[in-house]
Amino acid sequence: MEALRVVITILYIIVCIALVVIVLLQEGKSAGLTGAISGAAETYWGKNKGRSMEGTLKKITKVLAVLFVVLSIVLVSNKW
Repeated sequence: MEALRVVITILYIIVCIALVVIVLLQEGKSAGLTGAISGAAETYWGKNKGRSMEGTLKKITKVLAVLFVVLSIVLVSNKW
């Protein structure tokens, strides 16, 4: 069981580092003056946000966040 705990801990560290990197790669929510005037929803990138790099990063962030929470709960449980 100790080997399994070591493997989960290593996976947890990898998920933590990946989550930090993915969050830092994302753009900020403020689009500046251009976004305030023209509106982000009317642009090509605003309509196709799910298919863009930014949309992909958001999906990966959600998956990594869920993994982070699940692994945290598994590591905290005292059933080892």
